[in-house]
Amino acid sequence: MSAEPPAAGTRRPPTGAAARTAVAVLLTLGALAYSTWALEVLLPTGLSPLRTYVSELAAEDQPYGTFFRALDFAAGVLVCAGAVVALVWLRPRARSRALSLLTVLGWAGIALFGAATAADSRLPLSCAPTADAACAARERAGLVPAAHAAHAVSSSVAVAGALVGMVLLTVVVRKSRAWPAARAGGVLLALVCVELAATVWTLAAVAAFDAGQGTWGLGVAQRAQLLTIAVWLAVAAVWVVRSPREAPG
Repeated sequence: MSAEPPAAGTRRPPTGAAARTAVAVLLTLGALAYSTWALEVLLPTGLSPLRTYVSELAAEDQPYGTFFRALDFAAGVLVCAGAVVALVWLRPRARSRALSLLTVLGWAGIALFGAATAADSRLPLSCAPTADAACAARERAGLVPAAHAAHAVSSSVAVAGALVGMVLLTVVVRKSRAWPAARAGGVLLALVCVELAATVWTLAAVAAFDAGQGTWGLGVAQRAQLLTIAVWLAVAAVWVVRSPREAPG
């Protein structure tokens, strides 16, 4: 017997190729939006890229705060949507249940990163603590708005989600036959190593700043951290498109 045609108005699920394309486009656009902090080199922000948080560009008292918050929100929504599409419509075809589980957890980590990034944009800093001594004093005394204080939590969740997703999906790619590990897997692994090093540097710099010992190149460390995440997302987007038989993973 032939299958009955779908009822009128019923939405068909996307094909594997369509889903892969959607994931790749969403991740790529999200990576681009997540990298727009680099426009600080063209805009008179008054903040030093060497010692300031990237989040300070989007602080409520900054001239381009609304612009950068909007882009952060767009980046988070795009990446989260891409990860959700991958979870729902890209069926894992890994060679073991362990790799299938890693795939699901990896995409869940990327989805968490996107959602936390979007939330991060809705919980902006009220001022720029690394550039404004009065702001730093209010922050240490707990006299900043609740959103300012919550920003550190949402930022930490975003980075944690990114690290989980990057590590787990890189493992899946390295074990996958869809694209030689020497290419996609090697690039993703190198980016994971850079991300881990940049994260350690960022945490050390934050601790030094909180202790009044300077910034230790905080701005450089965090920008390296964010740029690495964006590049990893772009490479992952290429992997998704180029893996038709063994969709991630």
